[in-house]
Amino acid sequence: MSTPVVAEAYVSVRGAGKTYMSPRGPVSALADIDLDIAPGEFVSVVGPSGCGKSTLMKCVAGLEAVSSGEIRVGSAPIDGPPQGLGVVFQRDVLLDWRSVLDNVLLSIEFLGLKRADYHDRALALLDRFGLGGFEHRYPWELSGGMRQRASICRALLADPDLLLMDEPFGALDAMTRDDLNIELARIWQETRKTLLFITHSIAEAVFLSDRVVMMGRAPGRIIDIVAIDLPRPRSLAIRESAEFAAYVKRIRHHFAELGIVKE
Repeated sequence: MSTPVVAEAYVSVRGAGKTYMSPRGPVSALADIDLDIAPGEFVSVVGPSGCGKSTLMKCVAGLEAVSSGEIRVGSAPIDGPPQGLGVVFQRDVLLDWRSVLDNVLLSIEFLGLKRADYHDRALALLDRFGLGGFEHRYPWELSGGMRQRASICRALLADPDLLLMDEPFGALDAMTRDDLNIELARIWQETRKTLLFITHSIAEAVFLSDRVVMMGRAPGRIIDIVAIDLPRPRSLAIRESAEFAAYVKRIRHHFAELGIVKE
């Protein structure tokens, strides 16, 4: 695999496997996963449905225990959600009976911190993500894209060191998805958080990432890791470049050789 050397890993996955028990017997979701993510690195994981991408993210988040191997975050083995973690799921998971502002502040309540200390930061994040003036609205009054923006604000509010995102834009229309890709890239550029991003979209992974991890069909294994050497900051115009197209073609061709996609 074309795997760049990571001198110092903030997230380290070694020999990780995950097996679920079912009425029909064990089901292997992950097998022999080895992955290092450097501090401040943006890594995307792309692969077909059911290949274990989301399972890998849940294991790194400490929401699922690995069946074999080990995962470390900041040198400490995972035995539950680590300190300094923010998570954005496929669904926004907003509480419909709480206002948008109260939903964003919920992450602070879970951490046992004072709401008042984060009130102004919550409003600033909402404004940045185009939700200024909607802080006292309720989730059912928002579009899908607006709801997902609120969930990203919630994940960022406590300024986490590690941000995990599980296909956060998969259900959004193309224009909204492009807009949030740009905003996410901008925030990462400013903060350099360690970011693990799960997606079905090869183009999205190439646009956002320092490296793209390719996973094959279940049981999920890493089949290649591609370093993305494109200049930052990146605008949507870069998707029209020959270099961008070459990365997308290379990754897609590799999946095609394995019979995962058609060319």
